[in-house]
Amino acid sequence: MNKVTDRRHATLYRAYRPQGWGEVRGQEHVVRVLEASIKNKKIAHAYLFSGGRGTGKTSVARILARELGVTPNDIYEIDAASNTGVEDIRELREGAHVLPLESPFKVYIVDEAHMLSRSAWNAFLKTLEEPPAHVIFIMATTERDKVPETVQSRCEIYSFKKPTREILSQAITDVAKKEGYSLERSAAELIALLAEGSFRDALGILQKVLAVSKDKKIDAEEVELVSGAPRAELVRDILSALAKKDSSAALGAIQKTVSENMDSRVLVKLLIHRMRVVLLLRLAPDVAESLAQEFGEADVELARKLSKEPGVNSNTMRALLEAYAQMAYAAVPHLPLELAVIDICQTA
Repeated sequence: MNKVTDRRHATLYRAYRPQGWGEVRGQEHVVRVLEASIKNKKIAHAYLFSGGRGTGKTSVARILARELGVTPNDIYEIDAASNTGVEDIRELREGAHVLPLESPFKVYIVDEAHMLSRSAWNAFLKTLEEPPAHVIFIMATTERDKVPETVQSRCEIYSFKKPTREILSQAITDVAKKEGYSLERSAAELIALLAEGSFRDALGILQKVLAVSKDKKIDAEEVELVSGAPRAELVRDILSALAKKDSSAALGAIQKTVSENMDSRVLVKLLIHRMRVVLLLRLAPDVAESLAQEFGEADVELARKLSKEPGVNSNTMRALLEAYAQMAYAAVPHLPLELAVIDICQTA
């Protein structure tokens, strides 16, 4: 159990962690209610923050504590992943009854709360039912279903949403600028796509890119180099081959990504993302134009050219989605994509 400090670490995620409500992105539904509860002095004794990794749960927990006038000396963080037992909870219970050092409340932030053992939860439950008036518990979890219902029923529950790619892209662009770098839009979009809705992962990728960049301008190729993402040229080749139902060209391009040891699931994710825009350009141009702004000029020009090709249809998109789902447990990672290509190109 460690007291929170305000020291900034080398990692971008820690250095640019939100320090106030106005800096929290993509969680307006959570911030709005918490701000109102503080203003109306309706503070719960226990909160459960649930959502994907890197969505800002512990950052919001710290902000909530600070907004309640709690200083770092009275904020305690517990990593439930490494403090799972009854003895750890007993220490927490004993400490909870001690008055705050210098604040109106004592706040305990329990990260990865779902990792607590059943016996630890049982030991914790009594304190949650009748907590000292000066104590607030904030539990964060990525797996709410593993938190006992008896615990959930005693908490105010807030669900954190994954930020959109647009929000992630803007966030990392802003951070890069603060670090003295300019980030091309295509590079920002690629990082946002690879991060899968996690601010922490997005800034982690950005940090690696900044570390190897030889100048202050970051393009998509540098992101590809650092992340192992397939080269944009190969993605465009496969997309074109699928749209034209050219299995030989598509399978040849896929083999190149395999020989270069590129992540097959990332490849399919990029194909799905781009094929969606191509399909919408064909069926709903007005909708697609706004989405097309996420890409570079080369990708947008190609998408427009491919939108009338025979392979641009819902069956192609469905096959790619199925391939992506199957890759998680396939013995040969790229095999589901190869099968999808064959099906797409052979379908009349």
